[in-house]
Parts: sequence; structure tokens; C-alpha cells
Amino acid sequence: MKNTPSPEQTCELIKEAPKQLNFFERYLSLWVLICMIIGIALGKFMPGMTTTLSNMEFGAGSQVNIPIAVLIWLMIFPMMLKIDFGSLGGIAKKPKGLMITLFVNWLVKPFSMALLAWIFIQNVFSHWIDPEMAKSYTAGLIILAAAPCTAMVFVWSYLTDGDPAYTLVQVAVNDLIMLVAFAPIVMFLCGVANVIIPSKVLITSVVVFIVIPLIAGYFTRRSLLKSHGREWFENIFLPKFQPVTVFALLLTLVLIFAFQAENLTTRWFAVLLIAVPILIQVYFNSSLTYMLMRFFKVPHNVASPGALIGASNFFELAVAVAITLFGPSSGAALACVVGVLVEVPVMLSVCNVCNRSRTWYGKAIVPGDTPGKRPKR
Repeated sequence: MKNTPSPEQTCELIKEAPKQLNFFERYLSLWVLICMIIGIALGKFMPGMTTTLSNMEFGAGSQVNIPIAVLIWLMIFPMMLKIDFGSLGGIAKKPKGLMITLFVNWLVKPFSMALLAWIFIQNVFSHWIDPEMAKSYTAGLIILAAAPCTAMVFVWSYLTDGDPAYTLVQVAVNDLIMLVAFAPIVMFLCGVANVIIPSKVLITSVVVFIVIPLIAGYFTRRSLLKSHGREWFENIFLPKFQPVTVFALLLTLVLIFAFQAENLTTRWFAVLLIAVPILIQVYFNSSLTYMLMRFFKVPHNVASPGALIGASNFFELAVAVAITLFGPSSGAALACVVGVLVEVPVMLSVCNVCNRSRTWYGKAIVPGDTPGKRPKR
């Protein structure tokens, strides 16, 4: 008769099991590339249909494209459903990690991106980029950096053995801060970069793509948890949105690339140039967060997701806002799309660094650990 592992041994086996992305997430960069090819083909070979879709707006001059707005909602609403605002009460238990994350996300990240965009897009690469287009790219990069973290952060946290409850708290607090800080930061930094943004349009985009989905997600979650229970909500209801979210993301990219077909085929080199400040910014902010966490003796299972949150972007929101402000074929929208292209491979490399540096960083404190002793492996 085979020996049955004890609960403790089972937990250890689960902990040591290799963490992997699902099929879609593992090859997200490939799907984005395929969407780019399909989108460009549509833009080039079916220009009439592309123009018709591009001109479908909620109102004349609103720049809120109806097809993309619907698809963005299908992506953002499921993310808002996952936010458990009851978990915010756990902040007091580990305040240092949250404070560092918020410091980097809101006082370093958007400003460092604005600086990098000015250095590279408007100066170093000025020989290859038209001045007006450089301003548009800069605006897109600022919008991208001012929208921190996405649902993918939960995947990155899982891959680094991060504390899932604390990761949820960090994401939820970021979303709440985004309600009041996103528009003013974008307005200020774009103003410094000499990019004029109509405040009414920006505020409208925040209401449409943050406030309304957040409120709808909160009340939907609360109602369903009360009527059906947490197990049904998390194991049956939420998984139903996964294929919808994936389809909406890919179709959004196809439309954006179709609207951007002319830019991508005539300015393909600009895509490579735009990627430079994004890559530098991701590695700079993740490293800064990670080092600050270590300096202030934050546990590794809080520090690693904090570093990943400090590096990732809410690119779905950024794309929606850029399209609303500047139009689907603008340089700003293209800059946000480049963020999608580099997101997965770059974030996987950050996960790898966090995992490899675990012993150097120090023992990750988990519930049940005794200070000064390492958990058994």
C-alpha cells in the first residue's frame, strides 16, 4: 500500500510545483504579432471597411470609437469584478510594501516616463521622428505610464510566489487612486511636454473607462456573492469571462492595428524607437521598487509582486484613453500598443530576476513562519 502524503507534505509539493502561464498568456506576444499582421492586412486591403469602423463615434468629434469602446468595456469590466474591496482592511498589517508601491507608481513612474520620452523621443531620436509626431508618441507614453498595473499582475505574482491577498490590495488601492490621480497627472505631464489635451475629453474617458466599470463591477460582485456565494462566483461565474476577455483583447488589437496600418507600414522604425523608453522605464521602476522593498525589510512575497506592479501598465485603459483623446490612428495610440507588444516578455524577465534573487533578497515571510527560521523545503 502506497504511503499517503501528509497535508504538510502536500502543501510543500504544491509550493515547489513549477509555476506556468496558461497557453494564451504564455504566447501573448505571438498573438499580438498575429493581430498586427491581420490588422495591417485589413487596413491595406479593405480601407473602406476600416474607415467606416474608424468613423463610428458616439458623437461628432467625441473621438470615442464605438467598436473599440465596447471591446474595452468587455476587457475592463471582468477585471473590476475581481477586485475585493473588503481586502483593503489588510493594509494596516503590512503598510510598508503598499507605501513603496504607491510611491513608485504615482510619484516616480509617470514622471520618469515623461523624462525618458523627452530624452529619447524628442531629442535622441529626433532625426527619425517628426516633431509633431514625437509629441503624440510622448503623450501616449505618458498615458501608458500613468495607468499602473493590470489583471496580468496576478499572473506575475503567482509566478513569483507572491502573497495573493496583498497583491489584490495593491491593485485595488491603485484603481481607487486612479479615479482621482490619473487625469491630473496626464494633464500636467502632457502640458509640460507641450501636448494639448482637452480636459473635458480626458475626464469623460476616465468616467467611461474607470468609474463606470468600477462601480458596475462592485455592485455586480456584491450582488452575486450575496445571492450565489463566493465559491460559485469565483469558480463558475468569473471563469466564463476569460474567453470573452481574450476575444475582446485580440479583436481590439486587430482594429487598432487596422486603424494604424498606414503608420505601421510607413513608420515601422518608430515602433522600435518607442520601445526603447518603455523597456528602460520598466526595468528602472521594477528595480527601484525591489531595492526599496529590501531596504525597508519587506518580505519577498510582498516585494516581488510590488516590483511587478511598479513595472506593468494598464494598457487596456491606456489604449482606450489614447484613442479617445487623439483618435484610433494617432501616434499616441500606437505608443500604447507598443506597450502591449513588450509587456509579456519583459515582465517574464522581471519575474525570473525576482525568483533567482530570492535567497539574496532574504527569506519570504509567510503565515506560520517563525522569525529567524527558514521554512522547510
